[in-house]
Amino acid sequence: MSSLARYTITIDERLLERFDRFIAAHGYSNRSEAIRDLIRDALVEDEWVRGGGKVAATVTLVYEHHSHVAERLADAQHHHFGIVVSATHVHLDNEHCLEVIILRGRAQEVRSLADTLIATKGVKHGKAVFTTEAKDLY
Repeated sequence: MSSLARYTITIDERLLERFDRFIAAHGYSNRSEAIRDLIRDALVEDEWVRGGGKVAATVTLVYEHHSHVAERLADAQHHHFGIVVSATHVHLDNEHCLEVIILRGRAQEVRSLADTLIATKGVKHGKAVFTTEAKDLY
């Protein structure tokens, strides 16, 4: 780990009280760790906005097993084999499936494929979580 720097901020007491409740609810041991995570989140978001470098994402999809969604999703993944890292398929019950697809590549391409997968006809719910390769996060 790199050397640590100490800093001081001025914050409204009501805002700090809310932040302390947030910290407790999310299991942080102290304010510093919570603030470090917020800063990392902002830096990851900035990396996605700038679109530079390689990024990663997970796409979670829920759909009906008996529809032809699985074939459409597989087709989309095959057409983007350079971006799709892995996919996991889970049978939730007799009717529904969950698929988690890991993507990696340039931000614009990853976001475009994530949007395509989520918008695939027959997907009941989809969500993408965008992250980074974390090379510059400490």
